[in-house]
Amino acid sequence: MKICIYGAGAVGGLMAGWLARTDHEVCVVARGAQLTAIREKGLRIRSDGRETAVPVRAESNAAQLGAQDYVLVSVKSQSLPEVARGIAPLLGADTSVVTAMNGVPWWFFDRLKFGDGKLRLESLDPGGALARAMPTGRIVGCVVHLAASTPERGVVSHNMGRRLILGEPGGTNTARTREIAQALTQAGFECVQSSFIEKDFWVKLLGNVSFNPVSALTLATAERLIADAEVKAYMVAIMREVLEIGRAVGVDADIDPEARIDMARHLGKFKTSMLQDMEAGKALEIDGLLTGTLEVARKAGVAAPFTHSLSGLIRLRAQTTGQTA
Repeated sequence: MKICIYGAGAVGGLMAGWLARTDHEVCVVARGAQLTAIREKGLRIRSDGRETAVPVRAESNAAQLGAQDYVLVSVKSQSLPEVARGIAPLLGADTSVVTAMNGVPWWFFDRLKFGDGKLRLESLDPGGALARAMPTGRIVGCVVHLAASTPERGVVSHNMGRRLILGEPGGTNTARTREIAQALTQAGFECVQSSFIEKDFWVKLLGNVSFNPVSALTLATAERLIADAEVKAYMVAIMREVLEIGRAVGVDADIDPEARIDMARHLGKFKTSMLQDMEAGKALEIDGLLTGTLEVARKAGVAAPFTHSLSGLIRLRAQTTGQTA
């Protein structure tokens, strides 16, 4: 198959590097110093104590790559408008788009009973540009449960975990899901096919909405957040709100906040993606994690005061350090 990874950051770079070791034809859309480094030295993957340089074709202009069988979109939510503007040359009649991202996906409401498929997340997809560029009929959702980072340009460090959960909006999986799950399994990931991918996104969201912003505000790694009783209680309160929001629209994460915290506890000492971005001076992924969640809350008529306060705090923090999108 022809597979393009749009966004060669930590997760996208790991996917590209591991897929390129298989017999599939793999390329990436990258930019800036990352693009230059991949072209000069290959995509370097650090995993299990070894570094391997993998030759991968990298371009900044998708038009130079042509139509693909799969496009794996792995960018922060603030970069999605750029993806929407550039992805068309990669899309043939049967191309599938895999969204391997944190937060609420822009297509979240499209196959839910709540709203009868008529609701759209305006905060994530103003004017519907994303939906037009990447229609829901092409989508395979991907929830990522692994830790990776980019310690230097062109280098991806795989820190822990290999689990990917894949499924199509609405729960009816087709060959789109089966074939990419098989390819990713062949590459070395542990893939699970879900019959309700919206629920799996929401389970991940419990941690994204709480751990990510709180870690960026405190500059603390995850195990320190858990060890502080007051901070942990604050995060549990946020998780309970997010649980209520999901249930109100028919997406019950069905997990106790303590169990969700245990999922993070098992990862040990790690930096959330937002803390990594904070330290690197990058724009923070606030809209995809918090703004989208709060828009769902408004549509469902659910109050979420703790989540609102956290959203305000992290947005002001980003404005103060010049890290808004």
